[in-house]
Amino acid sequence: MITLAPARPEDAADLVGLMNELERFYGGEPGELFEEQVGQIGDALFSNSPAGHVVLARDGNNAAGFASYSFLWPAAGFTRSLYLKELYVAEKYRRRGVGRLLMDELHELAREHQCSRVEWTTDTPNDGARRFYEHLGYAEGAASKILYRSTL
Repeated sequence: MITLAPARPEDAADLVGLMNELERFYGGEPGELFEEQVGQIGDALFSNSPAGHVVLARDGNNAAGFASYSFLWPAAGFTRSLYLKELYVAEKYRRRGVGRLLMDELHELAREHQCSRVEWTTDTPNDGARRFYEHLGYAEGAASKILYRSTL
């Protein structure tokens, strides 16, 4: 049975495993040592000023997937939005409803935090993700913005 819960510091090792699988999914290779990755997760999620939040999906003791998100302000008017940065389901758990559970949880969190919307992007060539979101009933938005990125 799949359960969802906010990630805790003791989940960092499981998140490293999922995020390294995500990196390989996109054709990359993890570059840091395990201990460095655990430290980066701790700094990003569990410090005094967290950069984001994670909902972790588990099947018993096994990490099945995660959704990382942040709140952005302003959104519509003076409201905030929940921005989904990454949604990833481990390969062996795909097509078992884990992604839908994570998306439903994010929308519930957005309602609890009085957000006006949930926003996310996916890579254009990621046909699987695009089909998944379409299957859930979400339409691709019109390209009204252009992404800029500066690497530091």
